[in-house]
Amino acid sequence: MFRQSRLAIAALAGAAMLAGCADDAGEGRPKPKPATMTAKVVTPGGAEGKAPLTLARISTKSGEILILEPDGSVTTMALDSPEGQDAFAVTEADLMALNENLDLDLGAGVAADLPPRQTAQEKALEEFAARTQPALPVWDNGTKIDPEDFQGARVVPLGPDGSSGLVEVTANLREGVDADIAFSYATCALAGWAKQNGETYGRHVRTLQDTRDGKLMIGAAFTLSDQKPMGLRVMETNETLRECKARGIPAA
Repeated sequence: MFRQSRLAIAALAGAAMLAGCADDAGEGRPKPKPATMTAKVVTPGGAEGKAPLTLARISTKSGEILILEPDGSVTTMALDSPEGQDAFAVTEADLMALNENLDLDLGAGVAADLPPRQTAQEKALEEFAARTQPALPVWDNGTKIDPEDFQGARVVPLGPDGSSGLVEVTANLREGVDADIAFSYATCALAGWAKQNGETYGRHVRTLQDTRDGKLMIGAAFTLSDQKPMGLRVMETNETLRECKARGIPAA
């Protein structure tokens, strides 16, 4: 059965080659066929039930098979001889052994000094981490903070009963304050509110900015959670409060 299947595959391959020659003939003279073709055949049996692949060269003129043996010698046989047909015959046991050989542990052959290959998920997480930003924007150490810039903030839970985990911070600042300082004020106000209400993390969702009555108004939305969420900008309550104090930004 396996011999017939293998010979059928060989016949299909030969038909494909002839079809290719016919296509070439339409453009001019057909390309000359190669003197030999290289193939790999399975050596039945083998050490410990393995089925190694053996390199064979088939002569297109004489119909002979030239098989390179493991010891370097070359065995010649006619393609239509019983031996030649047996070279392409594979038993079910040989196929099973070949399948085991193909199930390779590629990691074992990798040099120790090469980094391990990343999975698609690991690569995506690494790229995501590279895009993340700290809870408070980073600014120049020479930036001066004026306490009069901050004119009050409040945190309001959103949703019908306030249990959605979504809150909005409204912060009022003096007009003309830098946008990073304004956002930091809203984040610090959230951290102070989260401390009082036992909330650990806040993931930034969006920020709106407007000027009204000579004041800069910031509306920032956050989702709250007990576990650190995935997000480009995440506030951790205690860490953020320490940073706010160090920068001189009020948290209320």
